Amino acid sequence: MAGGWTRDGAVSEQIEASIADELARLKARRGPLGESLTHCAECEEPIPEARRQAIPGVKLCVDCAGQRDTRAGPRGGINRRGSKDSQLK
Repeated sequence: MAGGWTRDGAVSEQIEASIADELARLKARRGPLGESLTHCAECEEPIPEARRQAIPGVKLCVDCAGQRDTRAGPRGGINRRGSKDSQLK
């Protein structure tokens, strides 16, 4: 983070650069490929035309996609930073 004796606008430029990097990363992320299905690959319900046009290569209906997203939920991890408290034990 810019601070101290930096020029005016340096913090804003840094924030804008971070946002631009994140947007570029999201755009580069690989999405569904191929043709959109007319029916859901999991439950066989029809996929609305508006969804098929909005998301090229869509394979799941809204309900199944939502269920898949919630199953992936956050995972607990191991603190690999080696905090001072963990080194004292």
